[in-house]
This record gives sequence, structure tokens and C-alpha cells, in this order.
Amino acid sequence: MQIDRRTFLSGACAFVAPLMQGAQVAPPNVVFVLTDDQGYGDLACHGNPVIKTPNMDALHARSVRFTNFHVSPTCAPTRSALMTGRYTNAVGAWHTIGGRSLLAHGEVTMADCFRAAGYRTGIFGKWHLGDNYPCRPMDRGFDESLVCGGGGVWQTPDYFGNDYQDGSYFHNGKPEAVKGFCTDVWFDKAVQFMDAAHRGGKRFFCYLATNAPHGPMWAPDSYTAKYEGVNGLRDPGFYGMITNIDDNLGRLVKFLRDSNLEKDTLLVFMTDNGTSSGAQVFNAGMRAAKGSPYEGGHRVPFFASWPGGGIEGGRDIGALTAHIDVLPTLMDLCGLKRPGGKPLHGKSLRPLIYDKNARWPERTIVVDSQRVENIVKWRQTAAMTSQWRLVNPSPDGKPEALELYDIVKDPGQKENVAAKNPKVVKQLTQDYDNWWKIASELHNVYVRIVLGNDKDNPSRLTCHDWHGEGAADATWNQMRIRQGPAANGFWAVEVEKAGTYRVELRRWPREVDLPINAPYRDAKPNREKTPGKAISAVKAKLRIAGLEEQLAVASDDKAATFTVKLPRGPAELQTWFYGQDGTERGAYFVYVERVKA
Repeated sequence: MQIDRRTFLSGACAFVAPLMQGAQVAPPNVVFVLTDDQGYGDLACHGNPVIKTPNMDALHARSVRFTNFHVSPTCAPTRSALMTGRYTNAVGAWHTIGGRSLLAHGEVTMADCFRAAGYRTGIFGKWHLGDNYPCRPMDRGFDESLVCGGGGVWQTPDYFGNDYQDGSYFHNGKPEAVKGFCTDVWFDKAVQFMDAAHRGGKRFFCYLATNAPHGPMWAPDSYTAKYEGVNGLRDPGFYGMITNIDDNLGRLVKFLRDSNLEKDTLLVFMTDNGTSSGAQVFNAGMRAAKGSPYEGGHRVPFFASWPGGGIEGGRDIGALTAHIDVLPTLMDLCGLKRPGGKPLHGKSLRPLIYDKNARWPERTIVVDSQRVENIVKWRQTAAMTSQWRLVNPSPDGKPEALELYDIVKDPGQKENVAAKNPKVVKQLTQDYDNWWKIASELHNVYVRIVLGNDKDNPSRLTCHDWHGEGAADATWNQMRIRQGPAANGFWAVEVEKAGTYRVELRRWPREVDLPINAPYRDAKPNREKTPGKAISAVKAKLRIAGLEEQLAVASDDKAATFTVKLPRGPAELQTWFYGQDGTERGAYFVYVERVKA
């Protein structure tokens, strides 16, 4: 096999208006639907014998489909590559928690590109690339945003007490109460956004990224009931949420048709990683699932339909492609110019879409799962070509764990043929080493939360972004916060302006309005039934920028509030609550406000 190494990690992209059969076509609107934890096998059109997805199936039937399309094995990493056209590890968001799901400052996003071209840009659903300035959607190119916090509804950064129904979500950074099931809300608000943009004479880019079917599996009861008793299904709510998304996709397509927008709109559907809960029912013959470097962890559906641009007809494209290719492709199809930024790592797929005989040189693509504080070479890695998968399943990155699979002959990855193909192993190892030099540039570098900026003052910090190995694992969702774990970590911050700051340490967020030591009480009926544990804090401590102060905590205090003078520059912020019994834990929620220069 001859591999053209000159194309390795090529980011070349032609910034031209799309052409179809020699005629210039106006750039389309773009609707990008991304579901969470739905795998390649979680669609009826891919052979699943149980699930009902008629609208996804219909979109599949009329789309150009990339059948060998790959993403990162977990959520935020995939999103960071999609948004930037660059490898996950190189842009800072290689984990889902622990301050390692924040998109690096200065990275140019897909939304930046569309907005620079005059599009109205909106996001509805899940962002998962940072909840504080300058990492929020409105800081990264989106004109309109309605999103849950962190990696999904019910996670720690989300509005406390949310449970998928009648929640409060962050509308352009401020909490706003809405009625309805979360997925229905995302689609409703997206349609309103598109309708307003269209009526205002603007093209639109709508990023509709659902938190479903990520756990907890709290689908509406009518959808859950459809899949009760399915053998091998971990929770019927998983398929129930997918069918609910499917119904909403049908409503979306109807809106586009009724508004005469379908012809002039590029509709993309994909998922963010392998299945989380459906592999035991149907996994399209692939090995493993979400989080794994084997095929089932990162091969996902990718459908694209644009009738007015000739992207239609139900055609499969089997070339090796990946999340890093999406931004270059959209730029090429929509005639966008990228406003600066570091080099792209992906390639435009436009030649494959429009030319069945297009030359598509061999290249090596790498994905990995780096659920750690600092990335580890070879950790849970897949280095891929059209024929081969060099896989390292080791969480420690031990090179002796390398496995090789001929994915053409052995799509289920059952036979490790590394010993029979040492030259292939050597070549892919070299390709990986070249990739690592590019992708590891932020190793040991923090993406810092900026304090004191007028756009996010006060800043609401949550323990979801604690640094320190294992620190955020104990506190990443609201169930765990209710339990009051004795865990701690620090926030990597950047004080933008020297001055006086008020730093408020809380066990419960402001929206809960309870004393530090009080047990949690639900303000409304909630599907999270974990009791809210009382604690017995008697002292609080703050440490930041070389400063350390302590305060006594009274039984009815809702916060321990420090007023401190902070210098400009990077710092680590850490907090403590000390209990009567000697237990130490960090403040799960901290509000930092610049009050005087």
C-alpha cells in the first residue's frame, strides 16, 4: 500500500462558492444536528431491528452518507474538533470535565466563520466547551444561544434542579425558565431562530446539538414505554429519547419545507461518539462502544442533504473521513473565509461529494480518549487508514499494547494481525508520532477561566472544572453534589484586571438559596431522587494568587464571602469548607465579582 505522506494532516481548502454542474449556486443556510451518545447502530436505517427512527431513515435515504466517518470517543472532544477543524488535543478540550473540556482561547470556531460571512448564528442544546468567559457560545461566534450547562442537563454547571422537563437554561448567558421536555425546547427555539433570520433576510447557521440521548435516561414516559422489555437495552429511555429526537427532526424538516427553505438549506445529521447504551441490542457489527478506541467507540453516522446544491440521492461514500473535515467542508460549500487562526488539520470533502471519481490520496487519521488531567501519548488510541486500524487500548499508553486490524477483511476487529504486518505497524507508528507533535502542543497548558471581564462579572465557577486528578470525578453531576462528597480541586483562572474582588464560596448555587450546611430540598418535583445531605462546615478558606484567608461559617450562612485585592495575571483558585468532624471539601460553587479597579 502506497501512502502519500504529503497529504497527512493537510488542511488545504478552496474558499470558493459551491459549484454544481458548472453553475454557481448561492451559499446555503446550514442546519447542523448533532445528537449525544447515539451510535452508528442506533438507527433503523443502519439495520437496528428495534428502534423506530422514520425521519432519520428518510433523511438517510435522500442524503449523501459518509459511511467511514470518525469522531472522538467522547462528547466534548468531538465538539472541539468539529468547531475548529483541528485535532481535539491541540485545542485543549480532550476531556469532558476537570477543566479539560474548555476550548482554548484564540481558536477560531465554525460559528466565527459563518458570522464573518454575514450569517446569523445560533446554538440550541449542548455546548460543552466552557461555561465561563471566554469559552461560552456567545464568546465564540454565536449570535443566539440557549444551552444547558456543562455536558448536559443535570450536570453540575447546569441550572440546579433541572431534570429534562420545564427547566431553566442559559439564554445568551443568563438563566431563563422554559416549559417542555428539553429536546422539544431545543428544536422549538431553533425553528424560531431560523424563522426570524429568514424573515429578516439573513442566511442562518443553526447548530442544534441535543444533550439526548445522554444519560440520565429521562425520556418522556410515552417514549420510554415504546421500548420497555427490549432485550439487551440498558434503559428503555435511551431509545425513547432517540425516537423523540426523530419526531423533532421530522418537525424541523416540515418547517423547512413549509417555509420553502429546504432546497436552499444544507441539513447535516451526525452523532458525537459511539453508542452509550445500545451496543447489546445492535452495534452494526462493530467492536465496543462509547469511550473505546475500537471502531464502535468512534465510527458514527454522517448524513448531508442540500437539494439545491446537488447533495442528495441516497449515495454512500466510503472514504476515511473525520470530525476535523467538517469545518473545511462547510467553508468550501458555503464560500466562507476563515478569519485567522492556527492551521486546519482536516480536509474539505467537497471533491468526494461532487465527483465519484475524485482522487482521494491515502492519509492517516488519529483519534484517542484522553480522560485525564494531562494527555498521555498512545492512551486509548486509534491510528486509521482506509485499510488499517492501529489500536492501543491501554489507558497508560503502553506501546507494547499495540494491536493491528485489517478493517476491510475484519470489520469486527477480532483478529490482531500486528505480528504479521510489522511494516504497517512501523509506518502507522511513525504517522502517530508525527501527529503527536502537532496534537500535543497544549500538553501541561491550562485553558484558563477569565475573571473580571465585563462580559462575565460575576463569574460562576463550578467544581465540574476543578483541576487535579480525580477532583471533578466526584462532583460532575447534581446527584453527587446532593451527596456532599469530601472532594476538592482548583480552578485555573486568569485575573484580567487588577482590583478588588468579592469571592463567594457556596455549597449550593445561588438559585437554590440554601445555607451551606442545609440538606437540599427540591423546589419542584424532580426525577433525581438522591437525598440532599447536610454538612457541618464551621470554617471556610480561600487561596488565590499567593493570598490565603479564612472565615468562620455560621449555621445559617448561605455563603462565605471574602473581599480581596487581586493582581492581574494567571492564578490557581482553591477553596475549603472544614467540618466539625474534620472533613474537608471544596466549595462546589464560587462566584467571583470584580467590584472596584
